Order: sequence, then C-alpha cells, then structure tokens
Amino acid sequence: MERRDFLRAAAAAAALSLVPHEAEAQAARAWATLAAPASPDLPVAPLSEAHRAIIRTVADAIIPRTDSPGANDVNVLGWIEVIAQDYYTDAERTALTTGLDAMDALSRQLTQQPLAGLAGAPLAQVMDALDAPTDRTTPAARGYSRLKGLVIHGYFTSERVQKDVLKTQIMPGRFNGAADMPTKGAGRDE
Repeated sequence: MERRDFLRAAAAAAALSLVPHEAEAQAARAWATLAAPASPDLPVAPLSEAHRAIIRTVADAIIPRTDSPGANDVNVLGWIEVIAQDYYTDAERTALTTGLDAMDALSRQLTQQPLAGLAGAPLAQVMDALDAPTDRTTPAARGYSRLKGLVIHGYFTSERVQKDVLKTQIMPGRFNGAADMPTKGAGRDE
C-alpha cells in the first residue's frame, strides 16, 4: 500500500468513526473562514513567518504533491492558522509554537540546518527522527504529533481533496421513490 493510499484510508476511517462531529464542523467553519474575503477587522495571524515556513516544509514532507495535490496546494497552512487563531486556547497556541520551535531545534541538532526549507536527505533524516522518536514525550515529538494531525485533518477536509481526490458525494446515488420492492414469502403474510 502506498503512503497516499494509506493516508486516504486513514482519513476515511477517521471521518467515519473517530472524529467527533464538532471537530468536523469546526474544520468546515475554518475552511469557510479561509475562503471568505479578508476583513480588515480580523486579528493578526498567531504564527510567525518562521513558524509558517516550518509548517510548509513539514506539510510538504507529510503529503507532497504527486498526481494529486499536496498539503501546500490546498493551503493547509492557512487552515492551521485559522484553527490556531479562532479555535485554540492560548495554552494550545503556545503548545503548537513550542512544538514547532522544538522541531526546529532537533533539525539544527541533527543537520546543523533550520527545519524551514530543508529538503532531500537532511529533511528525510529529520522526518525519520520525528516519525519514530526514541522518546514520545519530548517537545519535538509532541509538536510533530500535533502538527501531523493538523496537516492530515486539514488536507482531508479541504474542498479540493474532497471533490478531486476522494470524490466525495454528499448525496450519493439517486432517489427513486417508485422502486419495486420484492415481496417477502412470495406475497403471503407470516
């Protein structure tokens, strides 16, 4: 099974059973906010340009563009900013940015380069360390787990992925109110 197929199956399973209804509604509202014209009254985005660059790099590593759009193609970064700004508490925003900083520190420790813009073998080295950490309680591991969940959730709830990749039909099939119904027991009542 290829990585994208696995992600698609995981997202479908999550959409059906694991994601609370409120989370799905929240995701939809965040996409609607992102699609709406910008208002001059909107507060400033909660992430710095350095944090945005880290998210773009990691999002592209998790879901790169192939024959289908990648995470950056559907603006997962913008969606994450709306979630962080409109739905996160101050403590959750701090946890997100602390995790991003810890992931960057890990990258500098492993490759002597910042995580933002990293590519090729150095990025693979950092992603391998983040995907299979020796200690899941480190700030980098927790930050990556949070960011990976956001990237996958944002990607699979985007309109473009729903329509073009998953081919989700809100009202599948067609309604036929005059369909013939088979008779149980050859027409005899039991």
